[in-house]
Formats: sequence, C-alpha cells, structure tokens
Amino acid sequence: MRLSQMLFVTLREDPAEAEIPSHKLLLRAGYIRRVASGVYAYLPLMWRVLQKVSQIVREEMNAAGAQECLLPQLQPAELWRESGRWDTYTKAEGIMFALVDRQEREMGLGPTHEEVITAIARDMIRSYRQLPINLYQIQTKFRDEIRPRFGLMRGREFIMKDAYSFDADEAGMKLTYQKMDQAYRNILRRSGVVFRAVEADSGTIGGSGSQEFMVLADAGEDEILYTEDGQYAANVEKATSLPPEAEPSPFKNYEKRETPGTETIEQLCKFLKCPASCVVKNVLYQAVYDNGMTVLVLVSIRGDQDVNEVKLQNELVKRAGNYSAKTVLALTVPDAAAQEKWAAKPLPLGYMAPNLADSYIKPAKPAPVGRQAAGRVAPKFLRLVDKTAVDLKNFVTGADESGYHVVGANWGKEFQLPDMVDVRKATAGDRAIHDPQQRLQTARGIEIGHIFQLGTKYSAALGATYTNEQGEDVPLVMGCYGVGVSRLAQAAVEQSHDKDGIIWPVAIAPYQAIVVIPNVSDTDQVQAAETLYQQLNQAGIETLLDDRNERAGVKFKDADLVGIPFRIVTGKSLKDGKVEVVKRATRETQELPLEKVVSTLSQWIAGEEGDGVNR
Repeated sequence: MRLSQMLFVTLREDPAEAEIPSHKLLLRAGYIRRVASGVYAYLPLMWRVLQKVSQIVREEMNAAGAQECLLPQLQPAELWRESGRWDTYTKAEGIMFALVDRQEREMGLGPTHEEVITAIARDMIRSYRQLPINLYQIQTKFRDEIRPRFGLMRGREFIMKDAYSFDADEAGMKLTYQKMDQAYRNILRRSGVVFRAVEADSGTIGGSGSQEFMVLADAGEDEILYTEDGQYAANVEKATSLPPEAEPSPFKNYEKRETPGTETIEQLCKFLKCPASCVVKNVLYQAVYDNGMTVLVLVSIRGDQDVNEVKLQNELVKRAGNYSAKTVLALTVPDAAAQEKWAAKPLPLGYMAPNLADSYIKPAKPAPVGRQAAGRVAPKFLRLVDKTAVDLKNFVTGADESGYHVVGANWGKEFQLPDMVDVRKATAGDRAIHDPQQRLQTARGIEIGHIFQLGTKYSAALGATYTNEQGEDVPLVMGCYGVGVSRLAQAAVEQSHDKDGIIWPVAIAPYQAIVVIPNVSDTDQVQAAETLYQQLNQAGIETLLDDRNERAGVKFKDADLVGIPFRIVTGKSLKDGKVEVVKRATRETQELPLEKVVSTLSQWIAGEEGDGVNR
C-alpha cells in the first residue's frame, strides 16, 4: 500500500480524551477514531492488526478442535431470565444494552452468549455420541460501561472471541479446559506479548473455577499477586495468602475504656499503644439481593487487614437462599443517606462491636401482598468473621458507644463467634500459602483472556440435557472461554512503545516493513524504493511505501509513530548500492546492499514472530 493513496492522518499532539499511552498513540497514529463515548471506528491500519490477531486466534482454536460459528447479537430477554441473569446484567451490573422492540418484546445486545449457545445445544445435542463439542465465534460485543475509558481497553463496543464447550462429564470438561488453556498461551505467545496466567474470580459468569490471561503493563487495571518460584499467580480479587503473625495483645483483663477521637485503627492503636493486629475492626456493608431485600452485613476482621469485597460478595451470594433470593445486585458501605432509610438511631461509627445491636435496624412495616421482599430490610445483622480474627485473644474492639472501646475481649466469652469466612484481601509482601518462604509480589496486568469451568450452571437452568450411555437424561457440562481481540491489540501497544510511538510485535503489525523515500524529486531514490516495494511484497513481506511529498523528517517521525517493525530508507547510501534499514524495536541501524534486503528481512521476520513470554 502506498501512503499517498491511503487514509492516513497523524496527529502531533495527544488528544485530550486519551489518558494512557496506548490510547494516545492509537489516536495519534491514525489507527482509531472516536465516534461516541466508548465507541471507536477501526481505521485501515487498525483493521489489519485486528485481522491478524483474529487469524492467530482462529488458527489456535481450530487446532484445539473448536468449530467456528456466528451467533446473533440481538438476544431475547426470555433466555436470560431462564438463566437468572437478566436482572443482574440489566440492573445490578447494568452492562447490557436492553431495549423493547415494536412488538413490546424485551431484547438485549449480547455482552456474552452463554444463554444463546446453551439454548442451541438444548435443541441440537441429544446423545453422548455427539460429545464433546466446542463452538466459538469472533464477533462484536456490547457492554454499557458507565465510564468508558482507555480507548479499546474499556469500550462499549468491542471485538471478542468467545467459545463454549459441551462435555459429558466434569472430567471431559476439565480436559477441554486444559486444551483452551494451552490454546490461549499459544495465542499470546504468537502475538508477541509478555503475559501471565493467573487464578481469577468467576464473577457473574459463574462456575467452579476460572483463569485470566494478563498482558503485563504498568497501566493495567488489574493487580496481580505472584511468587518468584512461578508456583502461584492470582488476580488480587481471588488471591489468598498467609497474613503476618498477630502480635500478642498487651491487655489481660476485659474492660471498657474511654477512647475519644479514635474512629480509625491508626488513631486507636496510637491512643492505646497496641498493635493493629490485636484489634477486631467491624465493617458494615449493605447488600441488596435480586428480590429487593436489603441485608446489613457486619464483617469482623483483624485491624491490620482489609476486606476483599469480591470475596465478600461471593459469600453473600452463597447465602442468597436464606433470603429467598438468587444473587446480589449491589454491595456498598452505607453512607449517611442509606443509613437514614433503615437506621432506628445513629450508629456508633468507628466504635461498633461485633454484637452491634439489631435494634439499630428500624422495625419493618407490613409488606403488601406479593411484595414481601422488595424494598424491605432484614431485621437482623448478618454477622461474619474473617479467619484472621478468629484466633485472637484479649483483643480490642468497639464498645457500641461513641468514644469507647473494650480491651481484653475474647470470642465465646464477651462475644459470640460469628460465621467464619475468608474475605481478607491479600497484599504484596504476604507469605505464600504453598511456601511461606515465598513472598507475594505485585504487578499490573491487562486482562486479555478469561476461561471458565461452568459445570452445569447454564445447562441445568435452561434444560440442556443429553442421554448418557445408561439411557439417562443428564445436564451437559460446560466451559466458556473469552479473548478480547481488540483489547489484545491495544494491550500490545501499552506494553511496547516509547516516546516516539508504537513498537508493534512483528506478528500483529499492520505491515512488516515500510520503505521511505526521503526525497520524491530524486529519481534514483524513487526507482530504488519502487523496486524494493515490489520485491518485498512479492516475497510475502507486507510493505508500505511512503511516497508522499513530505519532508524526510516528517516521514521518519510518522514511521516511528505508526510502529512498523522495519524501516528501509533509500537515502544517501544509495550511491554505494545500499539502503539504510532500521529496526523499530531497538533502533539498530544497518546499511544493506539492495540485493540483500529481501533475504535479510525474511530472516529477521522469521526469527521475531511470536516471541511472547509467559511469566
């Protein structure tokens, strides 16, 4: 392609809307253009990148035995109600674009396709002889992000590969899951990015286990905790660890003490001259279930630790049946306005005890028939205690009275031990569970892929069964596997760039080489460039020709900005039968004879494609 004939416009200044380097560079280099908030047009250079990523994904999925298909973007609400996720996606998370058509039918634009594919399997898979089946698609997805940001990283419209597997049993599902794990590692290696596979929370997708694939980058939204021995890595939402050992309490006897101005753990420990690890702090949350019931949750945790709200929400989902519900729509720390709605009297914030009296909750008014849960508040606190606080002796905690704490308290004596849970947030520096000599380290990552062991969550809900060898109808055992195609493209830029522009991995660069004519008025430069341009393309090396009537400096800056791996300049050395060849990644410059350019670049490209690293 000749740049003079291409839709090619670069910007010298960073666009005001862009926050992170990759977003700025893709806009400046003319790869994407913003159409609306979170909605971008993929321009010719970007579309070539996306096609290359898609082809790598397609080849690896096909090699793993998956079959490509294409599912509808418009999905009926009825399917999502069968799985129980309609309210979660349209109200709780609010990420589904929901609409009503002219015949008053509720529809949604697909953020994911578990329901649709399960309904198809329900209709078409009858016997164990048809299994296993793994279907995938590469398609545009829609998610109504409330705060779209970072370009293609968190947009409202994006390209994704999603796959769904159906097996006869859990063993078969785990085998498919392992094949997908390997396929994802192959995809990322071939794409030329440095990545890490980590344990992850399954979120609203659900299932018994999941794993994320993170491209490592400082601007990543996710925090990863890992050990140097390579034996453990997890998203901080899922991570577990051993907390520091608790220091002994300096208090031997139980007593109530006046502690004015000690609403925070730091203030309290300074006042009482005690370590934070001998304090039990009590954190209040407000959970709203999908049937409208509000439950007030009091979490007791060691004073030097914090609550992982993802883990807490998972624990509350497990208890949904106790409140005639299925899932949690919202989990928040109740502010003053929220407390006003349910608190019978002002709460002793900063001084709450594990046995905070249920009388702080207003008595419920009689509910209208059929609305027993909607808008109502459970009359008692749900009390939970994190593992870190269970073994504390003679601990310090709130006295349920502003300005007072108790010291020397014990479970089973002054306070009844609540239900034990593991909701502590692991942090860098913690000891690893598998080897306490190993310390957790931290890194930032961009989630590119996520694979799930779904089990029978969707098949059981939608009635997708097959007949086994014994003649019994049993639910299909499922897995699902997603890769963000457009996100992977931008993540590669976020991981690999410099002050002058993008540094594309060779495997997914829009073009592998660019021939630059410094002076288009020089017939020798033009002729040499035209010859090289033809020879390189004929040899299968995808090549751009910068034949624009621009100054040489402008062309060199644009070549750096756009990030084509190899730049060939028909400049001053042409008088010696040579051209200058520059490697974009290292800025290494060589002068090569004209007749050796094609063979040399062919060797370089073969050596550099797909050199990603799994850490």
